[in-house]
Amino acid sequence: MTDQQALRDIRDLVAAANRHQSDVAEFVALHHSDVVVVNVAGRRVLGRKALREAMTAALSSPLAKVLTHLDIEDVRFVGPDVALVSCAKRISDERDEGPAVPARGSLTFTVVREPDGWKIALAQTTPIS
Repeated sequence: MTDQQALRDIRDLVAAANRHQSDVAEFVALHHSDVVVVNVAGRRVLGRKALREAMTAALSSPLAKVLTHLDIEDVRFVGPDVALVSCAKRISDERDEGPAVPARGSLTFTVVREPDGWKIALAQTTPIS
């Protein structure tokens, strides 16, 4: 596989993360089994099972009205099967209650190539004030 094909596949992965952010099964399937996620509020989730539980709870709460959009700014291959993906994150908070969420963030993914395609192994969001 060429770097150009890997780059297209990684872009497709990020597009799928955008598209499936409110679909627990589809979203979780994009992640490595040992994924680490740190959200914009600093909550750390370890593993695909914990991610599924956290997403299910969030989508059953007012947090379902917090939506994001990702724009890839840079992709850097640190090995043939590992890449760092830098994204700008726009956050839309349509809730009527709860603490304010930053409107922007910097999101970094570490993605790894598995036999069935690229998966998100780490997602770290830093809020931008």
